[in-house]
Amino acid sequence: MRVCALISGGKDSCYNMMQAVAEGHEIVCLANLKPSRDGDDGEGGSDELDSYMYQTVGCGAIDLYADCLGLPLFRRAIRGTSRVQSMAYEVDEGDEVEDLTA
Repeated sequence: MRVCALISGGKDSCYNMMQAVAEGHEIVCLANLKPSRDGDDGEGGSDELDSYMYQTVGCGAIDLYADCLGLPLFRRAIRGTSRVQSMAYEVDEGDEVEDLTA
């Protein structure tokens, strides 16, 4: 199966890509949700978010992943915040999880 790997820049997402390939999948592109900094351009600000959903500390290395793998990279800024923190998720348009569906 051809798949898009959602990566954070951390070791777990790298390991998951290795496991997907080992299971016979073909990674055709990379996707990453990055911290929104100073509006929509993604420049300036901090790489670290207080997030329940996303690891953002390694996001500076994401371009290197794409370069090394020779794959296209699709990035979008995280606009929501961690508003829903209960065990059962309920849709909340301002929650960071909703950035996966936008």
